[in-house]
Amino acid sequence: MVGSSRDGVMVMGIDPGLADTGYGAVRRFNGRLSLVSCGSLKTPASLSDPDRLRLLAEQMRRLFDDLHPEVAAFEELFFSKNVRSAMAVGQARGVALLSAVEAGARVHEYSPAQVKLSVTGYGGATKAQMLKMVQAVLGTRDLPRSDDAIDALAVAICHHHSGRLRTILSRAPSTPPRPAPVGRGLRL
Repeated sequence: MVGSSRDGVMVMGIDPGLADTGYGAVRRFNGRLSLVSCGSLKTPASLSDPDRLRLLAEQMRRLFDDLHPEVAAFEELFFSKNVRSAMAVGQARGVALLSAVEAGARVHEYSPAQVKLSVTGYGGATKAQMLKMVQAVLGTRDLPRSDDAIDALAVAICHHHSGRLRTILSRAPSTPPRPAPVGRGLRL
């Protein structure tokens, strides 16, 4: 199955960054989404960038070994005006993508607007709106205060929602029903 709407499938959402990489694992049980694990992987600024990337790779491998997600969902890279920051995020994202693929997880990507729309119903949602909806969807207020972890959970939720949509659409008739002819039918 392409999507992840069936029960039991675990999706790991990942919000990569060199300093903080957020992760959030979400599983569907009896049609409801449940929090499995979430948090943030940190690398100290005192290390060189290559050493930070090596440390992030080690942490990602351990995370995938511990949780065994079937799917890894990523938000598509957003380019900021700060080129150095964008490069560091891109490198961290590459490490996270490689870790997911090496662990055997299927990788899916979503735009920031797709994630916000899927979770809140509004593509321009604020961080506060996202937090409230992530809490509501997962049925818990006990989440870390890390924006990176919340973003990662939102990406995992987005994948679950899009998987359900793919399932619904796959069951829909391939041709739309023909409209009734206009002007025919009952005569008054």
